[in-house]
Amino acid sequence: MIRSLAAALFLTTGLSTAIVSPLFAQEAIRSKPTALPVNDATPAPKDVPYPGGTIKLEVDASDTTQRIFRVKETIPVAASGPMTLLMPAWLPGNHAPRGQIEKLTGLTITANGQPVAWKRDPLNVFGFVIDVPQGAREVVAQFQFLSATQPNQGRVVITPKMLNIQWESVSLYPAGYYTRQIPVQATVTYPAGWQAATALRGTKSGNRVAYETIDYEALQDSPVFAGRYFNAVDLGKNVTLNIVADDADELEYKPEQMAKHKKLVDEAGALFGSYHFDHYDFLLALTDEMGGIGLEHHRSSENQVEPGYFKKWESGEALLDRNLLPHEFTHSWDGKFRRPDLLWTPDFRTPMQDNLLWVYEGQTQFWGYVLGARSGMFTKQETLDAYAQIAAKLDTNVGRQWRPMEDTTHDPIISARRPKGWASWQRSEDYYNEGLMIWLEADAIISKATRGTKGLDDFAKAFFGVKPGDWGQLVYNRQEVIDTLNGIAPYDWAGFFRTYVDSPTKETPKGGFILGGYKLVYGDEPNAITKAAEGANKMVDQSFGLGAIVKNDGDISAVIWDSAAFKAGLVVGAKIVAVNGDEFSGDVWKAAIKAKQPIQIILKQDKYYRTLSLDYSGGLRYPRLEKTGEGEGSLDRLLKPRT
Repeated sequence: MIRSLAAALFLTTGLSTAIVSPLFAQEAIRSKPTALPVNDATPAPKDVPYPGGTIKLEVDASDTTQRIFRVKETIPVAASGPMTLLMPAWLPGNHAPRGQIEKLTGLTITANGQPVAWKRDPLNVFGFVIDVPQGAREVVAQFQFLSATQPNQGRVVITPKMLNIQWESVSLYPAGYYTRQIPVQATVTYPAGWQAATALRGTKSGNRVAYETIDYEALQDSPVFAGRYFNAVDLGKNVTLNIVADDADELEYKPEQMAKHKKLVDEAGALFGSYHFDHYDFLLALTDEMGGIGLEHHRSSENQVEPGYFKKWESGEALLDRNLLPHEFTHSWDGKFRRPDLLWTPDFRTPMQDNLLWVYEGQTQFWGYVLGARSGMFTKQETLDAYAQIAAKLDTNVGRQWRPMEDTTHDPIISARRPKGWASWQRSEDYYNEGLMIWLEADAIISKATRGTKGLDDFAKAFFGVKPGDWGQLVYNRQEVIDTLNGIAPYDWAGFFRTYVDSPTKETPKGGFILGGYKLVYGDEPNAITKAAEGANKMVDQSFGLGAIVKNDGDISAVIWDSAAFKAGLVVGAKIVAVNGDEFSGDVWKAAIKAKQPIQIILKQDKYYRTLSLDYSGGLRYPRLEKTGEGEGSLDRLLKPRT
């Protein structure tokens, strides 16, 4: 239409009959600005000592009611002129920019007692630009960190009974230097009568603790748990289990329970052949008030489990929490000491690249379950049940048909760990458990090639066990992983990773089961881990069968893409109110599935009701591992204690 009008216009005016494009016609009436140059004034980090000297950081953490951290930071300076102060943005272990800049408030900066104006860096909102006045020897920054008072504001880190200090939330650092080159001396005021634990060492005076001077990188890597109810248990090898709890009786444990934690430390040492710390502090919170966490650090880890960790040791629900400590302890070697080269950064402003998380997290997930079995935190059967649950769950993630596993390593950045409506098709952070399955198969391949004389233990010693006592970082790339594996057992490891890591796949790798003497099968009774998960989450998990997870109150929490449930029209967020004419309950739902007949459902979605027919006759379907041969296989050998 436009072309015909333009042509007609040219014809009637006697001008050239050349055709004018629609794009040209649109541009004729549009203003077109020219891009301005981007001026990033923040200096790049240099690996030289910070010339100002030691920063003095004072944190008042005594407000357990309004949950406000109050901070005074004295930053010595060597010269006048422009300076940028940064709040950490890219946080190790989070695999994404997770700094809570929105909670930093009330910022004032002074020099020689006079106010110094600051301006936020528009290119990096974690940066505050100041002009240090002539003659100033230091600048003083004061601010508050408004920690969450409700879970919808973020993770709760202060309760009336305990708190968690993460230094990145209560400090700023000068831009332009590797953070390991910036010395800091921190002092914290705690609630009266509380005890605190951290990898830092310090001197206590009343309710104040003055910690040793340490570099800013190591400070950020040394968080604090403190609480009214506290106990510290020596696990040997300079490892301490520091426990804070909601109630005093939660601190009580049986000797045989603590023996398993001590054996965890011994088994890790036997596995890796060395320890990469001068001391290590497990920070363990037994609480349902402070927010959940499982976060690795080189000489410590932050861990939260539900109350009953010791009191309900034999129960299924408590069983689910016992993988946390083995996983986070493994990270001292895998993730902290040995770290992918693009995941290591010189400061907390430089973006991290997550591609090798299938080693960093995937192999840690692998060793976490192995060490759990070897230490007795899990029985062998419970570990086999966990493997069955993991493999079956991964097979429901049909998004593997279009999205390679390695692409999920970017998911902490892509989705920021927000809930997903169609997680089985979108995929989430599958590098954890799919990584476990890949390394399980690698162990079986090595065992077969060496007739059972070697396994992934040999890789662990060769790759993670070097430089005993070193608690710095030793970086690596994919080729170094391949070369180390070939040094243990020659194989097409490059092709192995191309197949499982870089390419879409039909199912999760199961060579670790098959070569290890087991196979994944399904039956109508849940194994110990699946049963525990159903109980803890108050749900019926039939993601392996008809393709849905339904809460005991009828709320649908997951629907597997292209499953029978998907085809029937079930959707996350809807609620099943009736099944075959009966009011919904978990038992009614399971009985209907078990009948192996099409199921009639009344579904409530928002304020609307629908009647659906779910065409599924496969019955209840739960995963387990079944032994396929006689004698001891590589999977049996893998789970045997080494001490």
